Amino acid sequence: MNAKRRRLLLAAIEPLLETGEQVEVTAIVNLNPVSVPRTAAFAVASALVSGGAMAVIPARVPMYLAMTSHRLFVFEADPVFARPKGLVTTVPRAGLVRSEIRERVLNSSFVVSSPDSDQGMRIIFPLMCRRERNAIAAALPLAAG
Repeated sequence: MNAKRRRLLLAAIEPLLETGEQVEVTAIVNLNPVSVPRTAAFAVASALVSGGAMAVIPARVPMYLAMTSHRLFVFEADPVFARPKGLVTTVPRAGLVRSEIRERVLNSSFVVSSPDSDQGMRIIFPLMCRRERNAIAAALPLAAG
């Protein structure tokens, strides 16, 4: 994440921080993977509806992830401007566990979940954010199992 994006993200997070809470890691991530079959189906449907004039392909919405000493913050990233659009979710860090890191050619990911919950959040890191991925993975214990 470049300095301007980080500065604007930190400015958005600052009013939300508790006393003594500090931001440890910031990264640009994706949270909702778009499957290849769904992408192809959407492109074909849009081409049919437009009479072949255009095909639209859905894209993941980039998110800003900030990990503090107490929580994970997720903000929607504005793809044109560097500033965050708005807070999507805040997750307490206490009790969170992660899955093994899944390496791919262009990205890597792991699932963050709470042992009390059946649902998890897949965090997809672009290739350029390996250092941030490793810092977040080191801070969250590996799920047993």
